[in-house]
Amino acid sequence: MSSKNGVVLLPATPPPPTHEQASHAAMANLLAELLDTPFLGDYQDHAAPNLYVIPTDTLIGTQAHDLDIHGPDDLFGGSVAHPFMATKAITHGLPAAGAHAPDGWAYDFAGLASSAILVGFTVFNATDAGVAGQILLAAGSLRVKPVRGKAGRGQEVMRSADELQRYLDGLDAEELATWGLVLEENLERVVTYSVGQVRVAGLVLSYHGTQRLTRDNQGEEVYGGSELTLVRGGYDTLARLSLPDRTRLAVDQARVYEAAARACYPSLIASRLNYDIAQGSNAKGDFRSGVLEQSWRIGGASGAEVLALQAFAADPALQSLRASTTETYGDSQPPEGATILFRGQDEEVGFITKSARIEAYDSSKRSD
Repeated sequence: MSSKNGVVLLPATPPPPTHEQASHAAMANLLAELLDTPFLGDYQDHAAPNLYVIPTDTLIGTQAHDLDIHGPDDLFGGSVAHPFMATKAITHGLPAAGAHAPDGWAYDFAGLASSAILVGFTVFNATDAGVAGQILLAAGSLRVKPVRGKAGRGQEVMRSADELQRYLDGLDAEELATWGLVLEENLERVVTYSVGQVRVAGLVLSYHGTQRLTRDNQGEEVYGGSELTLVRGGYDTLARLSLPDRTRLAVDQARVYEAAARACYPSLIASRLNYDIAQGSNAKGDFRSGVLEQSWRIGGASGAEVLALQAFAADPALQSLRASTTETYGDSQPPEGATILFRGQDEEVGFITKSARIEAYDSSKRSD
C-alpha cells in the first residue's frame, strides 16, 4: 500500500475545459492504481495531509509548500518559484542590455542553453518586444508565442514591423509584465520531437518521440498526439539506444536545456519533465533545431506516460516499449485497443476524442 493517503487533482483557476478535466481524472485513476491508493477527486473536496497531487498547471511560489509538497514523490508535475519559470518564457534571453526582467530572472540561462535553443527573445513589455522584433525581422519572418498558450494555439507569424506593432497594440500590459512573451525565428517544414522523463512510485522512465498535428473543429492546425519510445532508467539509458542522428540531437538538446534549468533555477521540483524540440528550416533554408519549451506539468503525452508506467511496474523485466496518444476532432474513431481518456462534446473545442495506447516495442522502427 502506498504511503500516500490518496491521489487528488488540483484544477487551475479558472478551471480547464471539460476535455482536460476528464482526461486528467482518467489519468489520475491510473496513477492511483499504480500508487495503490484511492483517487479522491479534486483537492478542495478532500484537503488532508500526505496526498499525491496532480496539478493542472505547474505550481508557483508557495503553492507546493502550502500543499505539503516537498519533492518529486509528492506530485505528478512540477513546482517553480516565479510565474515566468512555468512557461516557455525561460527559454530565451532578453533582447538588449537594460531590457526589463522580472524578479528571479536568470540571466545566465540562455547562454548555458545556447546550443539547445533557436534564435529568439523573451520580453516583458511592448518596447522590448519592438526591439526583439527588429532584430528577428532583419533575418526573416518571426513567430510570436503567448507563453501560456497550449497545443500551439495563439501563435502568429509576423513578416513586417507594422504587423508586429498591430499585434503588440492589442496585448494586455499586466499580462505581459507578469508572464512575458516569446518572439522566435520562424521555421518551415517543422518536425516536433518530444523528450522527457517521468518519476512515479520508484519508477524512472525516459523517452523520445515525435508529435503530429491535426485540424480542430475550426480548421486550425493543433496538437494531435505523440508517438513515444520509453525506456526504464534515466537519460543516459535513453542515449544508449541506437538513435537516428536527428533524434539523438533532440535528446542531447533536451538534456542541455534541463541541465541549464536546474543550474539556474535550483528551486525546481519536478516528477514530469517534457521538452518540445522543433527541427526545420529558417528563412535562409538552413536546418535549425532547438527546444521550444518545457512542460513541468501533466500534458498531452501524459496518457502514454501513465500507461507505460503501469506496464513497467507490472513487468520488472521490461526495459523499453512504445506508447502513443491521439487527439482527434469531430466524430472520428480512436485507434483500435486504445484507452479512452475523453470522448464527447467540449464547450471550448467541440467534439473531441483523446486516447492513449501501448504498442509493442520494435527496435527496428525509427521514431522519425
